[in-house]
Amino acid sequence: MVQIAKDMIENLKVSERMAESCNKILAKQGLPAKIDCIYDDTAIQRGASLTVYAITNTGCIIGADRSGKLGRTSENIGERVAKMLLEDLSTGATVDRHTADQLILYAALASGTTQYIIPRMTEHIDTNLWLIKKILGANFKLKHNQLTIHGIGFKH
Repeated sequence: MVQIAKDMIENLKVSERMAESCNKILAKQGLPAKIDCIYDDTAIQRGASLTVYAITNTGCIIGADRSGKLGRTSENIGERVAKMLLEDLSTGATVDRHTADQLILYAALASGTTQYIIPRMTEHIDTNLWLIKKILGANFKLKHNQLTIHGIGFKH
């Protein structure tokens, strides 16, 4: 029981350092964040991660995250997460860099046209666009970071 309490205290310190370094960068840009530190003793794997998100004035949710690993400091994680969030927000995108590629398959399977603005092209986006064209025959257009996908109207 004593060891669990010590582990919890140490993990909370790690989380607090991640949150502090992230918030330091966000606050400099006028975006102070409320970051809750959570210790989850039910997780299957040990480790730490930081996730932050912003809701834009148009209602879009833009997020960023990073997991810990050996050699990666809490401060590095916090700084990187803050910078990713700020980068994606600065583009005027309607989704973050990770959500951008995850939506592609769903948009391709849906009926009608889906449009959203991506922060930047990534290899995952490029691969997923190739896959929906090759496998599903779905058409898409990318112009000035606005992605338009014409869904195939898949029915099960």
